[in-house]
Amino acid sequence: MPTNLKSALQHLGGMRPDAFLRDYWQKKPLLIRNAFPNFVGPLTKAEVFELASRDEAESRVFRETRGKWSVEHGPFKKSQWSALRKESAQTRWTLLIQDTQNFSYEAADLLAQFDFIGNARIDDLMVSYAVPGGGVGAHFDSYDVFLLQGMGQRRWQISEQSDLTLDPSRPVKALKHFVPEQEWVLNPGDMLYLPPNVSHHGVAVTECMTWSIGFRAPSQQELVSAYLQRMSECVPEGLAYEDPTLLATKVPGEISRPMQAQLRGMAGAFLDELRAPENLNDFIGRYLTEPKSHVTFPPPEVTLSFAVFRRRAQTAGLALDLCSRCLFDRNNVYLNGDRVDCPTALAPAFRALANARHSLPPDLVGADETQWHALYDAYLQGYLHLASGATDPTMTSPKGGPR
Repeated sequence: MPTNLKSALQHLGGMRPDAFLRDYWQKKPLLIRNAFPNFVGPLTKAEVFELASRDEAESRVFRETRGKWSVEHGPFKKSQWSALRKESAQTRWTLLIQDTQNFSYEAADLLAQFDFIGNARIDDLMVSYAVPGGGVGAHFDSYDVFLLQGMGQRRWQISEQSDLTLDPSRPVKALKHFVPEQEWVLNPGDMLYLPPNVSHHGVAVTECMTWSIGFRAPSQQELVSAYLQRMSECVPEGLAYEDPTLLATKVPGEISRPMQAQLRGMAGAFLDELRAPENLNDFIGRYLTEPKSHVTFPPPEVTLSFAVFRRRAQTAGLALDLCSRCLFDRNNVYLNGDRVDCPTALAPAFRALANARHSLPPDLVGADETQWHALYDAYLQGYLHLASGATDPTMTSPKGGPR
C-alpha cells in the first residue's frame, strides 16, 4: 500500500481510504476518536499569535459580548491580545488563521496526510484558537472539512437540518435557527469529518486550538466566471464587425439579418473555443494551481548560477515552496497558475513534486537538459528551493525559507 494510503488508514481509525470515501465522503459525518495519537498541533500557541501579527497571514478575530458579535481582520498587535484578555470575563473570542501550511513545514506535513483525496481537492489548513466559550456560531460550509482537535477541548454540535436560513444581524454567515442533533466533546487527536452543508457549532470547553482541513469545491458561477475571464484575454485583437457592401435602409430601427449572421459568427467562433476540450483542460490546470491573491513569491536572496543550482540539487534534492501549487494531467504539468514549459509532459521531476508536494529526492531529479532549465526557471521565480533544511519544522517566511 502506498505511504499516503497507509497514513490515511491510521488516521481514519483503521478504515481503508476507499471505504471512507465510499461510505462517508460527501455522504455523512464521522467522528474518529484518537485519529492522531498524542497530537499537539504543528504550531504552538505562541507561534499562532506571532503568525497573526504578520501582514502576509490571513487572520480574523470573532468576538461575542453579551450576545453581540463582531469580527476584526488582522494583522494584530500584541497590545490587542492584552486588551482581549482583559475583556475575557465578558467577551468570548476566537482567532482564525487561514493557510497555515504556507508558513510551517509541520503544518504542510499535516495537510499532506490527507492527500489520498487528491491535492487538486485540498485547499488549506486553518487554525482556530479560542478562549473558553469561544466560537464563531452555528454555520455550515459548502465544502468538506475535517476538524482535528489540538490542545484543549471543544464541544461540537451538528445537524443535518434543511433550514439553512442565515441571520442577517451577524457579521458572518451564521445560521438563524440551529437545532443540534448530535453532540460530542473532542479531545486532542480526535477528529470529526463533515460533508458539505452539514450545520455545526463548535464551542471551546477549555482554552483550545482546532485544526481545520478544508477542501476546494468551486461553484459553477466561480468556475464559469474565471473561465470566461481567462478566455476573453485570449481573444485576438483586430477582428471587428464590417459591412463594405452595406445598402441604404428604409427601416433604421431594425437589426438586419446580415448583421445578425455576422455577429453570430463572431460570437460562435469564441463559443467554439470555449467548448474545446484542450482549452478547458488547460484552464482547469491553471485555475487549480493559481495562488491566492495575497501570495507572492520573492526570488532567491542569493541567486545561484545554473551550474551550481544543478550540482547542489543533485546532492540535496529539491522542494516546492510552501506556497506553491503543482498539479499535472495526462498531457501537462501546472505550477502556480502556469503551464510548465517542459517537452516531456509528465516529466518525472515535476510529477514527483506534484505528488510529494514539498520534497523531491536527488534520485528523482531528471537528467534531461531542458527539464533542468525548467526546474531552474522555477527556482528563479521562487517556486521551489534546494531541499536542504526543508524538513525544519520551525516557523518560516511565507515563501518557504527559514525565519
